[in-house]
Amino acid sequence: MSKDPIGLAVTDISAFSRRLVPELKKHDRVPSHLSLLNMLARAAGFRNYQHLRASNTAQQRLAETRSEGTVDYRLVERALHQFDAQGRLLRWPSRRPVQELCLWVMWSNLPAGTHLHERQVNAILNAAHLFGDAALLRRSLVGLALVRRNLDGSDYQRLEKRPPDDAQQLITRIKARRQHETSGQYADEGAIP
Repeated sequence: MSKDPIGLAVTDISAFSRRLVPELKKHDRVPSHLSLLNMLARAAGFRNYQHLRASNTAQQRLAETRSEGTVDYRLVERALHQFDAQGRLLRWPSRRPVQELCLWVMWSNLPAGTHLHERQVNAILNAAHLFGDAALLRRSLVGLALVRRNLDGSDYQRLEKRPPDDAQQLITRIKARRQHETSGQYADEGAIP
């Protein structure tokens, strides 16, 4: 029967050592294997070895559920073609799945936890697209439940959600594109970013 490896990460080895010394002083002889495992786990901040093991197992299960295998890279690539080098949306895509990914990028441009007036939302969206239809983007964001608004348009607020893997991939690539373009401008001007 093979044993699964159980990792132990310690952020501060000095604090770990200080916690381990009293545990070792309790024994007048060499501790048993299980006792030593429990001492190490307690020094790392766990109740005992079983607690450490359960935490590692749960961490592995959670890591497996968030895999990159669910990303449709072809769809991300199609959506990426809708943006220019500065990360601005060039045109409104014709396909609904591409539209939704592009809306997630627009959503990421809105500040989190902030109440905005329609004019402020328009200003943010106008800076992020080139086809001049902020109203279409606003309505679509509300329709996709990414933004909440009052009926009179006096209060818009971004709804906090975890973007799907495809959208997260696109947002990351657009942000990298913007940073690259910004750093390129500074390099052209001879200034340090």
